[in-house]
Amino acid sequence: MPAHRVTLGVAGGIAAYKAAELARALMERDCAVQVVMTRAAEEFVRPLTFAALTGNKVITNLFAATGASEDTLSSAIEHIRVAQESDVLVVAPATTDILAKFAHGLADDFLSTTYLAFTGPVVLAPAMNTNMWNHPATQANLRTLRERGHVIVEPGSGPLACGMVGPGRLAEIDVIANAVLAALMPAPRDLQGETILITAGPTQEPLDPVRYITNRSSGKMGYALAADAHARGARVILVSGPVNIPAPSGVELISVRTAVEMRDAVIGHLPESTIIIKSAAVADYHRADVPQQKVKKSASHLTLDLEPTPDILAECGRQKGDRLLVGFAAETENLIEFARRKLESKNCDIVVANNVATVGTGFDANDNEVTLVLRSGENIHVAKAPKSEIAHRIFDQIVRLRLALHSAR
Repeated sequence: MPAHRVTLGVAGGIAAYKAAELARALMERDCAVQVVMTRAAEEFVRPLTFAALTGNKVITNLFAATGASEDTLSSAIEHIRVAQESDVLVVAPATTDILAKFAHGLADDFLSTTYLAFTGPVVLAPAMNTNMWNHPATQANLRTLRERGHVIVEPGSGPLACGMVGPGRLAEIDVIANAVLAALMPAPRDLQGETILITAGPTQEPLDPVRYITNRSSGKMGYALAADAHARGARVILVSGPVNIPAPSGVELISVRTAVEMRDAVIGHLPESTIIIKSAAVADYHRADVPQQKVKKSASHLTLDLEPTPDILAECGRQKGDRLLVGFAAETENLIEFARRKLESKNCDIVVANNVATVGTGFDANDNEVTLVLRSGENIHVAKAPKSEIAHRIFDQIVRLRLALHSAR
């Protein structure tokens, strides 16, 4: 029997077809899914698609059709039954229309009446045109829904079906599914009072005005750590290199580009931090004398004179005091050996080691598989899982270590 019962609301937008992927992702996470579609959603995808995926009847109308076998009373109160039997309500895509209905308490279809009858956690994944997303009315409705404690899974930015480029794309399916699980199993508030400084993403080191050195880091691991830390009650300062994912709500985002900029942001916020997590993939070398003009291509070979970038982790290790310091080791060989060497040389308390040569984990991926290398000499392997789950396991260990240090004082 599935562990959780999810009502998946599907509103009428071009992203409605992605809700089928979300239904499958939730079922893979041991959820029973009851789909509720608005009339507009049926113009984009047929109810049969969801019925075949979930094995459950799809609800599309507030009342049974004339001549249906259901009696009138059971049809009229079905939205109450669905609300009572569900553990969480998620709406994806959540259109401007459904957000407005929810914010203002309008109830003219099955989904909006179910929302008003539902008392559990609500997860909303908006998707719409950029101008509609930015409109003051939409933003006001979102503020109202956030104030009610609902989880808003921010849309991504990029090319939209309407031809515009900007915010409004439905968030990644795994991000929405993980937000649903997080709503079902709220994180313990065991980091209250902590200020956690997290670095994430790559850095970009200019070679000339149009070229730069970088790496494949997506920032997903660092952003998952920031989201989990905030959910557990911490104040979170997120120093991020250039990425294409929205920052988790509730964190303080500092956007940087180069290793020098990241170093300055980290050291500037070090005094107020109690825990530092360096998950960013900082470039090891940069060009110190970046030319003002584009370097033109020639037939001869080009030799670059590169210098080491600041070693931010080592500098944090020298200044950490009684703070906890967590580093990351992205390796392609000798994983544990190199991670422990980094732990000792940088004065870390934990090094999170992952093999970035493994297909399906690490850089660019939604999943990760890591080993936590501890100063005690212990190595804790964390099997392949979504990065949100890896982040949770990392903080479980940080909390245990923090408690042990407090007890020893």
